[in-house]
Amino acid sequence: MKVVVQRVSKASVSIAGEEKAAIQQGFLLLVGVQKGDTIEDADYLAKKIAHLRVFEDHDGKMNFDIQQIDGEILSISQFTLLAQTQRGNRPSFAEAEEPVKAKSLYETFNQRLGHYSECSIKTGEFGKDMDVSLHNDGPVTIIYDTRE
Repeated sequence: MKVVVQRVSKASVSIAGEEKAAIQQGFLLLVGVQKGDTIEDADYLAKKIAHLRVFEDHDGKMNFDIQQIDGEILSISQFTLLAQTQRGNRPSFAEAEEPVKAKSLYETFNQRLGHYSECSIKTGEFGKDMDVSLHNDGPVTIIYDTRE
């Protein structure tokens, strides 16, 4: 699995021109499920992200996790994170998991994230064309990849 974590001051997702979900301070997550990913991968990443300390403490140091700032999470499925770009100019998505399995792991990841963080977890809609808006705070962007 690959997850891009962006610390945001706010973020939202719209589908067909209608806002589906919005958050204030917290994380915008872009989540890609790769062939061969497991529930253990989803659980590992959920735990890591729930305890990721990238929010400023009282001394201005990145020392707080999302729970300590009462943050929210917006999780968006994004198979294009798995693009292979080594050959040609058209990316290949052959390593992306097939949709039924990918959706199941994406949902498991979000459930585990809620378990570890006890934060509000909002999502887009799996497999839909979505417009994502964000105000990256910092900017702070962290990439997790269970294959690395």
